[in-house]
This record gives sequence, C-alpha cells and structure tokens, in this order.
Amino acid sequence: MTDPLALLWPEPVRLERRAGSYRRDVATPIVVLRADSLPVGGYELEISSQGVCARAADDAGERAARATLAQITSLASRDGLISILPACAITDWPAFRTRGAMLDVSRGRIPNVVELEGIATRLAAWKFDHLQLYLEHAFAYVGHEEVWRDASPLTPGEMRSFDTVCADRGIELAPNQQSFGHFHRWLKHARYRDLAEVPEGVEHAFSLDVEPYSLDLGDPRAIRLLEDLYDQLLPCFRSRTFNVGLDETFDLGRGRSKAACSARGVERVYLEHLLRVRDLVTRRGRRMQFWGDVILQRPELVPELPRDLIALEWGYDAGHPFAEHVTRFAAAGLEFWVCPGTSSWQSFGGRVQNALANLREAARHGARASAAGYLTTDWGDRGHHQPHFVRDWGLFAAAGFAWKPDVDLDLARLAQLLDAHVYGDDAFELGLAAMELASTAEASGSPATNGSALFFLLAFAPDAFPHPRTPNLTREGLERADGLAAQALTRIARSRSRRLDADLLTAEMRFTANVQRWCVRFGIARIDAGAGVPVEGLSRAVRRTLAEDLLELEEAHTRVWLARDRPGGLAESLRWFRRVRARLELA
Repeated sequence: MTDPLALLWPEPVRLERRAGSYRRDVATPIVVLRADSLPVGGYELEISSQGVCARAADDAGERAARATLAQITSLASRDGLISILPACAITDWPAFRTRGAMLDVSRGRIPNVVELEGIATRLAAWKFDHLQLYLEHAFAYVGHEEVWRDASPLTPGEMRSFDTVCADRGIELAPNQQSFGHFHRWLKHARYRDLAEVPEGVEHAFSLDVEPYSLDLGDPRAIRLLEDLYDQLLPCFRSRTFNVGLDETFDLGRGRSKAACSARGVERVYLEHLLRVRDLVTRRGRRMQFWGDVILQRPELVPELPRDLIALEWGYDAGHPFAEHVTRFAAAGLEFWVCPGTSSWQSFGGRVQNALANLREAARHGARASAAGYLTTDWGDRGHHQPHFVRDWGLFAAAGFAWKPDVDLDLARLAQLLDAHVYGDDAFELGLAAMELASTAEASGSPATNGSALFFLLAFAPDAFPHPRTPNLTREGLERADGLAAQALTRIARSRSRRLDADLLTAEMRFTANVQRWCVRFGIARIDAGAGVPVEGLSRAVRRTLAEDLLELEEAHTRVWLARDRPGGLAESLRWFRRVRARLELA
C-alpha cells in the first residue's frame, strides 16, 4: 500500500507520525473546531484510534484540512469505501495569503462547462483559493458580436454559474479583461480600428497577421468602450478584485501618442492611461490589479502609483529578477503578487526544468518580500497546442511552492505525486511519461527561450533555416528528444489510470509524444538538407511522408481538443499545422 503521509501535497509545515491507525468509513464525519491561534488559512489535523479531529483558523483552514484528509483517505483506501488511516498530527498553513491560477482562454482553448467544473475541483483539492480566466475577446459582450462570433465565448450566464461553482469550492473567481495592449482581436475589425494606437497595424508575437494592437486610451471613445465592457462583465462576479491587464503595450508611442510620448516619455503617458483605467474600476467598486512590466521600465514612477492598486510581477524564465522588482513595489507601499508560469506554452509538452525553477524562485523571493499573492499563469501563445495535462502538472507543482516555498521537488518526486493525486495511475507510469514529454525541450540541446525548439521548428517553418529561435540545434539533440518521447509512449501503453477520463488523458499524451516526434523528423530533414534550404526544397518523398503524418496529427489534435474545449479557436490552432503542410504538399 502507498504511504499516504509520504505523498501529501502540498507538503505540510509539520507532520508527526504516530503509532496506530484508524479505520474510517468514507461517510464518517470529521470534527472541526476553530482555533484563533493559528495563522490565517492554517489548520491542525489529528488522526488517532479515536477518530479524526481538525482545528482551523477560519473557513479556508477548514477547507485545507479537509483537502489533506481527502488525500490521506484516498491513498490509504482499501476498497474505495474503507480506509485505514495512519495515526498522525499535522500543523499546516500557507506561505501566501492568496494562491491563484490564471488560465488563458483567449488564444485558443476555452474549456467547456464540464471541464471548467473539473478545473475548479482540482484547484480546490490542491488548496488554490483564487482563479482568473484571461480574457481578450472570449466573453459574449452584447453589442459586440463580430468580435466573439467565432470564438465559442463564455456567456454571462455561464460565467455567473462558474462563479458559484468556484465559490462553493472556496475559490474566488476574479474578473479579468485586457484593457490596453493585447486588444488586437477587437481592433482588427473595421468598427473598432479607429480606436487603435496604430490603426494600420503592427507586427506582434500574438498573431500571424499585421494588426492594430493597443487601444488609444487618450481617445474618449476607447474609454467609453471599456466602460461598456466592464458594466457587462463585472456583475457576473462576486469578487471585488479586477485584473485589467495593461501589459506589453509594445506599440505605445508609435502612433497617435507619438508626440505625447516624445514630450513626456512612454512610461509617463502609460501611467496617465493607467490612471484613467483605475478611475473606471474604482467607480465600479472594484480594486484594480495590473501587470507591472511597463511601469518598471521607469522605476522612479512607481511611487506615483495609487496605493490601492495591486501590482502583478510576472516573469516566466528561470532567473527572472523577482527580488529586484518586488522590492520596488514594496518600497512604494503597494500590495503585490508574484506571477510565475507553467512553461507549457509554445512547447507541446512543457519545459519542466524551467517551470520548476521559475515557480520555486517566484515563491521564495515573493515570500521573503511578503507578497500577498502567488498567481501561476498558463498561456496559449501561437495556437494553444498543449493539452490540458501539460497545464495541470505545472499548476500542481505550483500548488506546493505557493504553500511551502522551500519544498524539495525533483522530477522523480513530481512524477510520483502526479500519479498519486492527478493521474490515478496504479502502474506509476503516466507521471514519468509526462515528465519525459516535458523534458524534450532541454534534451534537444537548443537553448530556446519562452518555448521549445521542437515547437519553433513548426511555428517558424516558413522562415529561413536555421531560425534564431532554435539556436545550436543538432541531429544528436533531436535524437535525444525523440528517445524521451518514444519512452513516454511505452509508459503510456503500460499505464493503469483509474480516472474516468483515462482514455482521453492517454490520447492527449500520445498526441503530445507523436507531434514531438514529428517535429524531430522535420528538424532532422531540415538539418540534412542544409542551411538556407526552404521546406519546399526537401526531397519529394520526405515531404510527402511528413505531410501525410502531419494530417494525421491535425485529426488527433482536433479529437482531443473537442473532448474538453469548445470549437472556437480550433481553426486558429490548426492553421499553424496547415501552413506547414501546404508547403510540404507543393508539387
């Protein structure tokens, strides 16, 4: 039998093993008492021959105690009904007051209603208490149908229902709506184009097309648009916090604000726009969160930020200067959260070494600086090709660091924990398979940033080869990556998952392994052909085989996508495959 106390996650602050055990029926109630002496969100859990008793500081502490007991009960279960629980005493509390996740539902995948409920249930089991759904255009705003018509958006009714689902699980669902940059999905439409900083468009990393990107917040019409969006979105949430984005305003100063930015500086104009948005938010009874990247480019402006703001310090690479940046917000008297990422995007299977380093560093530096929150982000850049299991292992790991920043976590332990708490694999194979699929990026030997070389081989296939996003790529490195993906397929075949969706989970993993192996073959073909040879220059036989196999991957991608996600976004995701296949199929 698996030792349930060795596999608790997040790891408790203090665990004392004791002699004896307790036979517990799943229907046996747990006695919960209040204990004002415990830290906020803290609890004590005691299992003895007499039963189970918990003491909790508050409702959050009680939920955490019940989540821990559920883990022990599940891992100690004999027949699904009776568990022999090991005697123990646990004292536990979180390092961060708020432990949240932010899921991208605007660059491809929008989970269906059933999947959304499953996400909330899993996050609660891992002791998260905050969730945001990142919105650009994926909410059904009345009067703006042309923006979301093909996106299968979340409706106001669905958002209200999901808010209740989250609240029932102790999770605050907070509204999120981009309000400055990342507005290209609106501004590309003729009706809104005149509200853009650069109406004729700019090249940016979030589309294959040249599009207008940022709102011109100096235009009163843009402010009125935001007012309309806020008045429709905010009533769907009981949360009083609102993330308005305001990050990565790349084109600010390149169009209508050029003269103002030349005279006062880009960051000064940015601050003026931020204050306009804050006024909209505070007049609606909300407290504004914003991404802190732009204002940090002129640190002397940080003290001018209103003290009621919450600054979100994000960074997704190992070695990101969290310590330096949060010190600036702390010195200005601002509340701030640290925001690492799952490293899932632009990778197919994730980048596990980078993810663990980034998550750990954010937690440690954030805790030392007394950050109020830890928000783990998961993105869908360039088509959101990674299935949900890739996001889930990143969030699962983040749950541990957010609770206990000094937790010791390597790939072997993470794999074991995943099989115990996420995949339900009695063969203990799927956790290792997930880690192998997430290790191909490093195994390739190409130090690609913000994504993996295997993904960039596909994404930048039409460009000159070799591409700057795949530095030092070699046949030997690709073969190492292929070996990991092949080993993962063997493990998947041996797995014995107890999850109700085990067939879908393993299908998602097989797709991930197969698309990585396809990228390996494609990369080797390009290396063999030589520098400067375009895709069309590969031999006809190689191109035909690659095209046929890519078509099969498109079909597999479609099947696993539609099982958990709405159809909106799928065509955009498939476009990244089809543009390469079109070149392979040229006569």
